[in-house]
Amino acid sequence: MLLCENIALKKKEWISIFTMAELSLQDRFRIKELELNSLLEITQAINNNLPEDSLYRIYNFILRANLAISKLALYVLDEEWNCKVNYGTKADFLKLAIDPYYLTINGICGADKQSGSTFNEFDTVIPVMHKENVLALAFIGALEDQKDTSVWEEENTNFVQALSNIIIVAIENKKLARKQLQQEALRKEIEIASDVQQFLFPESLPYDCKLKIEASYLPHDRVGGDYYDYIPINRNQFLICIADVSGKGIPAAILMSNFQASLRTMIRQTPNLSEIVSALNYQVLESAKGEKFITCFAGIYDHNLKTLVYINSGHNPPLLIDKEHGVRQLNHGSTVLGAFDPLPFINEGFVDNLDDFLLFCYTDGLTETENEQDEEFGTERLHAYFDKHAGKDIRGIHKDILMSLDDFKGSNAYKDDITILSCRIGS
Repeated sequence: MLLCENIALKKKEWISIFTMAELSLQDRFRIKELELNSLLEITQAINNNLPEDSLYRIYNFILRANLAISKLALYVLDEEWNCKVNYGTKADFLKLAIDPYYLTINGICGADKQSGSTFNEFDTVIPVMHKENVLALAFIGALEDQKDTSVWEEENTNFVQALSNIIIVAIENKKLARKQLQQEALRKEIEIASDVQQFLFPESLPYDCKLKIEASYLPHDRVGGDYYDYIPINRNQFLICIADVSGKGIPAAILMSNFQASLRTMIRQTPNLSEIVSALNYQVLESAKGEKFITCFAGIYDHNLKTLVYINSGHNPPLLIDKEHGVRQLNHGSTVLGAFDPLPFINEGFVDNLDDFLLFCYTDGLTETENEQDEEFGTERLHAYFDKHAGKDIRGIHKDILMSLDDFKGSNAYKDDITILSCRIGS
C-alpha cells in the first residue's frame, strides 16, 4: 500500500508539471527525481519477490500517476502474446490479440495511423528486447491536450522503456526460475523412473553348460518401454519373457513395472500360460484404460520334457534355431495385451524334442532401425546371419548383431529402445 500512496502523492505533483507547454530546468529535475523514486520503489518490490500480478499492478499505478501517459497497453510474450496491463483506451485490449504488424519492430516507433487498426489510438510503441528477441511491447498515448509532443516523447518515452524493461526482466527471471524448478522436478522423476525400470530386469542371468541366457538393452532415452525377464519356476522349468509397451517415458515405465509384478505373481500361482496371459491382459487394460498396450512373448521351457510352450501376444516373432529345422518364427499366441477384454483368441504354441537349440528374442527397435536411405534393418538380415552363425556363442551373437546394426544405420539416430534376449540350451 505504501507504494500506491506514494504514487498518488506524486500524481498531484506531476499534474502541474505536464500541463505546462514548456518545462523549466527545475521542472525537469523534479520529473527525473520522481521517476528515479518510482524505479527505486519498483526495484524494492521486485526484491521482495512479489508475484507477477502485483508487479503488473504496480507498473499500472506508476504510469497512471504520470498524467502525460493517458493510454497504455502492455503486451507480453508468454506461450503466446497477451495483454497484461491496459487503461485509458476505447477498446478493451485485454481481450484483443496483438496486431501482427508490430511483431517485427526492433526499436521505438510511432503507431501506424494509416492502417485502420484498433491500435492506431496509440502514439508510440516501445519494445522490450533481449538480444534479438522481443519480450514485450508497450503501446502508449499522450494526453489529448498535450501541446508539445516532442517534449512529451523526450520526458516520457525513456522512462516508460526503462520501467518496462525492469518489470519484464524481473518477470522473465521468475518464469526462468519456475522452469528450472519444473525441469529439476522432471529430472528427479525421470531418474526415479529409470531406477525403477532397472529394478525390473533380473539381477543376473544363468550362463553355464546347462543353460545360457544373454540380454542386451539399449534405451532410446533414459526411460524406455522395453522389458525382459528370466524366472525360474522349479528345478526343471523356467519362464523367459520379452515385452514392449506402446509409448515411452515415465507412464511406460510405471505400466511395465505393474506388468512385471503381475507376471511374477501369476507364475507362482499357475504354470498355465493361457491363464497368465489372460490375467496380464486384464491388468494392463485396468492400468492403462485402453490408452496403452503391451506386446509380449512368454515361453516356458521344461528341461525334462524338452518342450517349449509359448504365447506370442502381438510381439515380433522370436527366432527358434535348431539343427533339424533351421530358423523358425514363433507366431502362435494372441493379440496385444490391453486392447480387448477378454482377448478375442489365445493359441498356445508348442514345440517338442528341443534339447539343443537357440531362442533369439528382440523388440521392434532392432528391425525397425533405418539407415540413411530410410531402409529398415528388417528380419531378413537376422535370418541370413543365423543361417551362418547360429552355433556361435550368444554373447558373440549379440556383439555381432549390434555392431552390424550400428554400421547399418550410419549417421541416423536410433528412434526406439532396442532389446535382445537370447536363450541357448545344449552345445
